[in-house]
Amino acid sequence: MDQEYDAIIVGTGLKECLLAGLLSVDGMKILHMDRNSYYGGESASLNLKQLFEKFRPGEPEPDPAVYGRWQDWNIDMVPKFMMGNGLLVRTLVHTNVHNYMQFKAVDGSYVVKAGKTYKVPANDMDALKSSLMGMFEKRRARLFFIFVQDYDEADPKTFKGYNLDALTSRDLFAKFGLEAGTIDFVGHALALQSDEAYLDQPARKMVNAVKLYSESLARFDTGSPYIYPLYGLGELPQGFARLSAVYGGTYMLGKPDAEVVYDEAGQAVGVTSEGETAKAKFVIGDPSYFPGKCRRVGQVVRALCILSHPIPNCGDAHSVQIILPQKQTGRQTDMYVFGCSWAHNVCAKGKYLAFVSTTVETANPHLEIEPGLRLLGHIDEKFVHVSDIMVPVSDGKDNSCYISKGYDATTHFETTVRDVLDMYTRITGKVLDLSDKDVNAAGAAQ
Repeated sequence: MDQEYDAIIVGTGLKECLLAGLLSVDGMKILHMDRNSYYGGESASLNLKQLFEKFRPGEPEPDPAVYGRWQDWNIDMVPKFMMGNGLLVRTLVHTNVHNYMQFKAVDGSYVVKAGKTYKVPANDMDALKSSLMGMFEKRRARLFFIFVQDYDEADPKTFKGYNLDALTSRDLFAKFGLEAGTIDFVGHALALQSDEAYLDQPARKMVNAVKLYSESLARFDTGSPYIYPLYGLGELPQGFARLSAVYGGTYMLGKPDAEVVYDEAGQAVGVTSEGETAKAKFVIGDPSYFPGKCRRVGQVVRALCILSHPIPNCGDAHSVQIILPQKQTGRQTDMYVFGCSWAHNVCAKGKYLAFVSTTVETANPHLEIEPGLRLLGHIDEKFVHVSDIMVPVSDGKDNSCYISKGYDATTHFETTVRDVLDMYTRITGKVLDLSDKDVNAAGAAQ
């Protein structure tokens, strides 16, 4: 271990493994360490035995007669879907990591309005068929969707006279005469905004987000823009770790005493473990390895639920996302429901997994997720945990510590990968070009 590296990465969460792969491809000599004996860190996938050990230590192991073999379970601690045309899929294709994995298209995307679950309309034809809107509103929504579908940042003719850097999202919605209920599902279920702040920001970001959703939806004939890896998200960090290893990266798991080392000036210069120190030009990692260099900006509450049936009112789908916009629950931020099943090789045959997540707003986070839990029907087992969202107090340039942000409550990867790309730029001074390969290379089984 007493060697010198370009970078040492501590923690094998998805963000850290993504960076390990990208930097290894760039020719950097990487050492990647984790205090745990498994990949994934906070974003790991656990088998059923590990799940019970984590949340119910000392209790009897789950009954195989009820839950099957514990090895057949891969339960995500930070469940998220991948947007078909989104940043993570583009990164997978850019690095060829998609060749290590298999994906399955998600069956449906839904939104809650007045306590009922509706399929999300994402284009002009969907708008005309949707029961979310009345007849005249459908026509107005159809015109908005046509504008979004035709919009091309490189072609001013498609702007239709709208300056999306000057107009706010609120202004643009008003131009199309959209009602509050329509704005609610466009902003939260399509543009995937977690609160209302976007309404008073330039409309370009919102329009591009809706366009991404629509383009991702067009890739699959399932009514959803998302894909999900077979065997769960634990396959992702391992895929990028494999990429790093191909390019010469060194991996050391099961190092519980791994600790970042600093020089007299406070610069990170390496990592020590078991009496040995590896040196590096800089250190990358998740917040848990950098005490005193991060601050808490919030918390996420997540409920992991085992079901013996599909989530109700979603067409018996094996995989779904349901968004509960904040206005529908009287909250400041959205709530998310994520569903997958044995069809994704993440649980025993006949079983389903459902996750409810949201940003903590009160002193009783367990009660905050009740609106999402009520959508699930009978729950066989429920495990609730609260995680801190930690962010670095500096950008890393002043102390050679490049620290990832904690995972938010969203059930998609766009914010996760934006953090990785931002870190990559801060570390290398380069912007990663993800347009060099055809994103359709990452296909998915229907």
